[in-house]
Amino acid sequence: MTSKDAELLLCKMQFNFSNLLTDLRGLDLQTGLFTFRQIKAATNNFDVENKIGEGGFGSVYKGVLLDGTVIAVKQLSSKSRQGNREFVNEIGMVSGLGHPNLVRLYGCCIEGNQLLLVYEYMENNSLARVLFGPEHLQIELEWPTRQRICIGIARGLAFLHEESTLKIVHRDIKATNVLLDRDLNPKISDFGLAKLDEEENTHISTRVAGTIGYMAPEYALWGYLTYKADVYSFGVVALEIVAGMNNMKYRPDGNYVCLLDWALVLQRKGSLMELIDPRLGSNFNKEEAMRMIKTALLCTNPSPALRPNMSAVVSMLEGHVTVQELNMDPSIYDDELKFQALRDKYEELELRNSSETEILNPSSHKIHGGSSSTTTQDLYPISLGSSY
Repeated sequence: MTSKDAELLLCKMQFNFSNLLTDLRGLDLQTGLFTFRQIKAATNNFDVENKIGEGGFGSVYKGVLLDGTVIAVKQLSSKSRQGNREFVNEIGMVSGLGHPNLVRLYGCCIEGNQLLLVYEYMENNSLARVLFGPEHLQIELEWPTRQRICIGIARGLAFLHEESTLKIVHRDIKATNVLLDRDLNPKISDFGLAKLDEEENTHISTRVAGTIGYMAPEYALWGYLTYKADVYSFGVVALEIVAGMNNMKYRPDGNYVCLLDWALVLQRKGSLMELIDPRLGSNFNKEEAMRMIKTALLCTNPSPALRPNMSAVVSMLEGHVTVQELNMDPSIYDDELKFQALRDKYEELELRNSSETEILNPSSHKIHGGSSSTTTQDLYPISLGSSY
């Protein structure tokens, strides 16, 4: 599917949703069309025992097709404008993408009022649950696995930004949107907020949508969106991988707003090794760990112009390129750019735009720290208590 086809699909389906199935069949989409009967059989009629997630825009079920393929079925509400938009975006953006670090969309089902997306099933749920979910659901991640996960995420983003026919800004890179397969290989998921970015050296002016704590300052405050916003989000996730802590949940004391805030202070003190997850003990590669931390801090520079592109990030993490050190004074976030200002501004945006399509409804979840999330429904929510 070409970028022109993708844009046509997004326009046609948003304004003529009743003809969605016809529109899908008329485009060269690399996804399958499933019947509702097939999905019911695969999920045992949406048995509650197969439910692996639930949120504001529907539920997610584990299923098995007749050929033995294990799937994850995301059920969206056709009555929700946000659900419709997410459905459109997922198909339009992901249908033609193929990369080992992007979750695979097998297809969709549109029958009556049913809107279903069918993905490959990821045995180990999300990176967020593995790293800092409920203790009984966590998995011990040794350093080589963390290094591999971090590089895999970077490669997936490099593909989206620089290598794919469709140049895509994901807009919601976070630990819950990184899924892990049986061998703990990472795959980026949830393209419900993604935007096409065909023109280089330009930005997209758009309403803010994403998750506070992972959003770049220029985007959260002014709606200035480029692929560098994903680079910033990746930097936050990389810090979480090193520290084993949720960015917005971690506060060593009242002087720090989040994990990134603490990391900036430790950088100034020359004590970055304090960031390392204590669960690793001494069993980690110090050179690789320091490289990951410095790369993460470079990615989260307040200035998008000073952030690297993702192909450069991959080279840094693999040790092929020296990481450029930028010692930032934490006070750079004072005044309008300080973390608290981001939170206040974001909550103001949510109140003002609560009825818009890219803002969650009142039943939406809140993330740690009292801040709001305007993300679409995660495929594998971290709060899930299921064994899946």
